[in-house]
Amino acid sequence: MYSLEKAHSVLLLRQKAKLVKPEKIYLQNTNYTYALSAENPDVGNLRETFFFNQLQQGYKVSYTKQTDFCVNDKLYFEIGGKNKKHKQIKDLKHAYLALDNTVVGFRNEIPLWLFGFLY
Repeated sequence: MYSLEKAHSVLLLRQKAKLVKPEKIYLQNTNYTYALSAENPDVGNLRETFFFNQLQQGYKVSYTKQTDFCVNDKLYFEIGGKNKKHKQIKDLKHAYLALDNTVVGFRNEIPLWLFGFLY
């Protein structure tokens, strides 16, 4: 897996303090998912792959049990569609929803497409 990561084929999402085995494995790019999928790819996986791909270039992205991603050990992100609720992040400080199919953000909701500008 390490060799595939070095070859930029996959993204390995690890827990904050652990470097041994990844918690999740994503393809490097959402286009790979379309190329390798026999049917329509899972939209949730595409969203998470896009988010991870855009942030891993300049930030430390890790896995947490509460949310989908933790960035720089202090910002928590839950990825979803425009109907995603705050239930999962309500007790976390510095927690945000990265929402697909949303044009404008409000409070702790950020349109997913805006993360494309970070690359």
